[in-house]
Amino acid sequence: MKSAQNGWYVLYVKCHHEKKVFDVLGQLSIKAFLPTIEVQSKRTDRKKNIQKLLFPSYIFVKINSSLDFYKTLSVNGACMYIRFGMDYAKVSDEEIKKIQLILLGNDLTEIETNVENFRVGDFKTISYGALSGLECQVLNTNNINKIVVRIDSLQKNITATIPSYYLQN
Repeated sequence: MKSAQNGWYVLYVKCHHEKKVFDVLGQLSIKAFLPTIEVQSKRTDRKKNIQKLLFPSYIFVKINSSLDFYKTLSVNGACMYIRFGMDYAKVSDEEIKKIQLILLGNDLTEIETNVENFRVGDFKTISYGALSGLECQVLNTNNINKIVVRIDSLQKNITATIPSYYLQN
């Protein structure tokens, strides 16, 4: 980090280490935010309310100095700060407050996150991989990370499952 800029940053942590890292950050007096929601889990013999992470593997960390920035990375389970290009992903105070307000809303149900919402029947262009540049139609979106598309070629349908980030509008 070239200069210590105060603000909220997104820390990527190992899978299933979110709570441990969050607790250690609290012990180090570093302000952190770990958004969770309560969901009802169906067990074979009963229903149980559990805390589910709204953003798995991510913790929002309030950085006040370069020391805080690097101290956070030294915590066991912390991997790296999320970047977009050369810049670290910085989250505004307003966005953190909005997330907190959503989580406090008692009348809100089925809160979930997603990156992009592909709908069956949408026509997209494949932007990455061997099929780059081809037009396709979304056939199935059951998996968050992969979707089934149809590519019309030589008056035949080719069906392929590709990662969702391969598509653009």
